[in-house]
Amino acid sequence: MREITYSEAIREALTESMRENEDVFMLGEDIGVYGGAFGVSRGMVEEFGEERVRSTPIAESVIAGASVGAAMTGMRPVFEIQFSDFVTIALDQIVNQAAKIRYMYGGKAKIPLVMRTPGGSGTGAAAQHSQSLENWTAHVPGLKVIQPATAYDAKGLLHAAIEDDNPVMFYEHKLCYRTTSDVPEGKYTIPIGAADIKRAGTDISVVATGIMVHKALEAAELLAEEGIQIEVVDPRTLVPLDKQTIVESVMKTGKAVVVTEAVKRSGFSAELASVIAENDSFDFLDAPIIRLAGEEIPMPYHPELEKKAVPQMEDIVEACRNLMADR
Repeated sequence: MREITYSEAIREALTESMRENEDVFMLGEDIGVYGGAFGVSRGMVEEFGEERVRSTPIAESVIAGASVGAAMTGMRPVFEIQFSDFVTIALDQIVNQAAKIRYMYGGKAKIPLVMRTPGGSGTGAAAQHSQSLENWTAHVPGLKVIQPATAYDAKGLLHAAIEDDNPVMFYEHKLCYRTTSDVPEGKYTIPIGAADIKRAGTDISVVATGIMVHKALEAAELLAEEGIQIEVVDPRTLVPLDKQTIVESVMKTGKAVVVTEAVKRSGFSAELASVIAENDSFDFLDAPIIRLAGEEIPMPYHPELEKKAVPQMEDIVEACRNLMADR
């Protein structure tokens, strides 16, 4: 199997979907000739033309609203918000329209749209272009929320998202774009709502999302040299959340560390911790659940301060060592 980057995997999913179904089209800022802010759609306008790869004005509310309308008429739009921070401008269309219409119409209207957006820190883009706001949309009934960490997952889940008849929020971490993994040629889908064990272990369950999956795997390699075997659980989709896989992992290991980049206060890390605490896994815990998440500050511009603002591999290692020291 060939190895390709995360961004290439997303481009393949988009290209394959558009070749297969003429109802699929894209819209967003600079996605045409420029190829998108991170180059994901590079070359696509040349194949599909400006009618199906539509570069829009800088108007996120209009992009989202047009997508809702197109979806209601039977199209399958994939719209891109250039930085996930600016989902804030489109929230009325996403939260009050896309998420509600199918329910309010008694199922007579479908909203098969996908919002793609890059988020997270690590590129020196500072406070207004580096946030992790996926928990905002995860809080809203009617929206599905996907956060793939690997190229393989990104392609399979994007195919599944485009085929879904519900609105899907698809969060891509900027630092994931250049990561690589084995990805099959041709179309395949991954079920929305199925977590994945990225590394099996027996001592500690580390439940991580997005780029933190990669940091957890790095920590696992280092800890293995010390005889500590951690299991890395990647939810892949925040909504619907595969609670059973998380619970079964913690029941096996008896210890849990939850790692997300988003700010700790009211973040998705709390949701993951509550899943562990409110289910059968709680009786198997022999230490408190540890939550690692972002600091409660706007994202700094300085690279060293930026690193301090979110969990790093070293933080995961330290947390796991402390848990094992308490046994």
